Amino acid sequence: MTRSFRILAAATVVAAALSPGPLFAHHSFAMYDQNKTVTITGVVKQYVPQANHAEFHLYVIAADRKGLEKGKDGKALEFMVEMAGTAQLERQGVTAQSFPVGTVISVKVNPLRDGGAAGARISPLARCPMDPATNKPKLPEAGKHCDSVAGRTLNGGETF
Repeated sequence: MTRSFRILAAATVVAAALSPGPLFAHHSFAMYDQNKTVTITGVVKQYVPQANHAEFHLYVIAADRKGLEKGKDGKALEFMVEMAGTAQLERQGVTAQSFPVGTVISVKVNPLRDGGAAGARISPLARCPMDPATNKPKLPEAGKHCDSVAGRTLNGGETF
């Protein structure tokens, strides 16, 4: 093996190790404040399955439970919940089919340090039950969350 070939091979190995790619796409949760816990109750807008960190996108329900929380722009406030990978969530019963669009859930998160509308899930997902008479979710009382509603279910743990 020539000296220039060995140098080229070594440079290729170093470049591959330092290049961002699928093996290096996973990130830490350092952007979340692990000293704070916030409970979010919202309506599922979208479930995004991903190998490393699946996400729920929720429309936040106002604390008085009479409508959606509004952002500074006057539109419904959207909150992103970052979770474990899709395979792990499926073992917990968390799928797009088990939490379809329109489902009302509550979840405890560590919020973003910068105050953005996102957090890392740290609790089970509490799902508000459907009211058979109205075919709409039974919402919790003002200031409370889905874990307080009779008939609620928990996915991903036993204690909210």
